This record gives sequence, C-alpha cells and structure tokens, in this order.
Amino acid sequence: MNFFTMSGIFQTILYQPIFNGFVALYNIIPDMGVVILIITLITKVVLYPLTNKSIKAQKSLSELQPKLDEIKAKNKGNQQAIAQETMKLYKENKVNPFGSCLPLLIQLPIFIALYWVLRATLTTDNFDLLYPFVQNPGHINSVTLGLFDLSKGSVILAVLAGASQFVQARMFVRKKAPKEAGKAGKDESMTAMMNKQMMYMMPLLTVLIGYKLPGGLTLYWFLSTILTAGQQLLLFKKDKKDGNVIEGTLVK
Repeated sequence: MNFFTMSGIFQTILYQPIFNGFVALYNIIPDMGVVILIITLITKVVLYPLTNKSIKAQKSLSELQPKLDEIKAKNKGNQQAIAQETMKLYKENKVNPFGSCLPLLIQLPIFIALYWVLRATLTTDNFDLLYPFVQNPGHINSVTLGLFDLSKGSVILAVLAGASQFVQARMFVRKKAPKEAGKAGKDESMTAMMNKQMMYMMPLLTVLIGYKLPGGLTLYWFLSTILTAGQQLLLFKKDKKDGNVIEGTLVK
C-alpha cells in the first residue's frame, strides 16, 4: 500500500468526517470555540475506554517504580537478571509495560486528523470536501466569545495548555524516597528527580509550541488535557476506594 493510498484512506475515514462534523456544528452554533469544546467532548467520550486503559497502565508502572529500582540496585551490572526479575514483577502484578503506549498509538491518527481539520477550518475557506447535505458556510469566523482569534497564536491559551499539562503530569509524580531505603532509595530518588524535571519541562515546551500554533489548536490541547486529567482523577479515586494500590508505593 503506497503513501497516496494511505493518504486517501486517512482523508476518507478520518479527516473528511471530522471536517464535516466541525462545519455542521458551526452552522448550528456559529462560535468556533464552542464547536471545539463540543468536538473535544465527543472525542473524549469515543476514546474513553482507550484512554482509561492507558491511564491504568501508566499508573501501574508508576506504582511499580520503587520495586523496579530495587531490582536494578540488587542486580547492578547483571542485565539478564534485571530483565528476568522485571518481567516476573510485571507478570505477578499483571502489568503490560507497553499498555500506556498502545492506546495512545491507536488514538494518534485521530489526533492528527483533528490537527489538520482545525488548521483547515481556522485558516482557510476551502470547503471542497463537504458532504452534499452539509451547508457551506462560506467563511468561518475564528473569533470566539469576542475575545480570542483562534486562527492566531495566543499566549493565554498556550499558558493554560501548559498549566493543565503540569497538573496532569503531577498526578503521576511519586514522593521522594526515604533515607532508610538505602541504595534502592537513592536510585528511586534519582528516578523521582528525573520525573520531576520532565514534569516542568514538558509544560514549558507546550507553552512555547502552543504559542506558535493557531489558538484553536491550543484551545483543543487545553480542553483535551483538562478532560484527561479529570478522567485520571476519577480513576485514581476509584482505585483508592477499591484499595487497588500496590503496597509500598506513593502516588500523588
């Protein structure tokens, strides 16, 4: 299957339906910010099961990190033993190390389609791909609530997107290991420190990148992250209530 065939399938199955959905909603509610909110909610509902699996897998890996650090400290220099004990630990706790990545990879084509649809609806007046039953609006007003021009970069929306990503990432950060933990504790502290650095770096990159993107894309990024963080919070509370926390771990 060549590139052009793949491109055609992507356009027919993902891009065109989402594009028509955006325009149809805009014809009913002529405010692009509200349309983006509705599309974000619909997308989150459709992808809820996959996102849930990804969050659970990421949480399980975070909770297992202290024990993984202990394995590395105990078998330092013996990569075969580390690999064997690591896989045994995953099997005992029914954790798939790729569980947090696979659902995201499945969602990636949808996110790419949303990105291109937002670019098209906010920066061009090309409606050639509209279905016959969807009315052509002629032009889409990119200003929402009379405040933000979603076709241009917005510092405020970029900062909001970065802040929401910080909140989401903070949920997976573990507390610093106690001094009594010895060598394993030092390794765990190093891991926690690296995770903390990433927790600050990624939101900063989000702000820098988001500022250069059309505001509509940054708004979608912000809304999507907030909804995912809310989903994480609900899942964490449910697990805490059910007692599904691996012993000896701390998750904020």
